[in-house]
Amino acid sequence: MSRAQTTARVQVIHSSGVLRSALVALLERERFQVTSASGFSRASSGTTGTTGAPGTPGAPATVTVVDGSCPVGAAHLERRSLQGSAKEPTHATPALAAARPGLGLAGAGAERAGIGLAGASRGRAALVVLAGAEHPGVLRLAYAAGALGLVDRDGPANHLATAIRLAAGGGRYVDDGLAMSLLRAMDMPLSPREVRVLSRAAQGDSVAEIARGLCLSHGTVRNYIASATRKVGARNRVDAIRISRAAGWV
Repeated sequence: MSRAQTTARVQVIHSSGVLRSALVALLERERFQVTSASGFSRASSGTTGTTGAPGTPGAPATVTVVDGSCPVGAAHLERRSLQGSAKEPTHATPALAAARPGLGLAGAGAERAGIGLAGASRGRAALVVLAGAEHPGVLRLAYAAGALGLVDRDGPANHLATAIRLAAGGGRYVDDGLAMSLLRAMDMPLSPREVRVLSRAAQGDSVAEIARGLCLSHGTVRNYIASATRKVGARNRVDAIRISRAAGWV
């Protein structure tokens, strides 16, 4: 399949202006039509082709690229998962262990490999997430958000372009460097929502701030913190954050 046949309109979301610009430049060299944003939906910089001028709406992106390790990226994944783009997994799928992720699993092959995520809902861009093997919590959140591509943020740059092309066509991609971490993420005791709540608490957010940010009641936030504390065998919230950070879950 030629590059022209796989060109996608891509939006890059990153809280760092420098890294956002670097990703835009990288993807423009791959002939993608690129915009970038520093938030969930507000375009801020970087254009190519028919995407329009900076800060103005253009043709909608077919693929959204998010760095799950940055604050804006994590917030984007939270929003997408809360919008119900994928069901929260309850256990790891054994078939994933035998998959060959770096080849860019697509279609039914990806379903058999255990990463049959909801992906892009109708009218929504497919999701490709940059993540690190040391943070399985980000991978779990990406799964819950319906990501079609999981790319090692420390891996070769061309892997991102491969993941985007596959995701644009409805295929799935998991980088080799993330395969085992994805398995660990599926086996971690915390649900994606518990990870989100505990991550906000780890950033110093109050119960009220977490509730407002995640559209939850105060009581629900307290329940999630309590259940997360119990699941990791912690004495209190501070201890739960310590344990979860050490494991790379938050």
